[in-house]
Amino acid sequence: MNVVWTVAAALLLTAVLLTLFRALRGPSTLDRLVGIDTLIALIICGLAVWVAATYDTTIVPAIVSLSLVSFIGSISVARFRVRDDE
Repeated sequence: MNVVWTVAAALLLTAVLLTLFRALRGPSTLDRLVGIDTLIALIICGLAVWVAATYDTTIVPAIVSLSLVSFIGSISVARFRVRDDE
């Protein structure tokens, strides 16, 4: 079973690196917003893998809180973002 956790962690790390590239190199602010949202989703997935690997359920409220804050943050930024062509 350790092989499964290692493969999941390696794939998540690869996805985080690719997402960081998109968040830092994004041509527009909306691309950066999508990159940050994806990065937070990957962090949530990493925490979920940690919970499944260690059977430690004390992290679950942090996962729920992080997902709610991420949702509200992305909605507020998308609502009030400034156009790039100005």
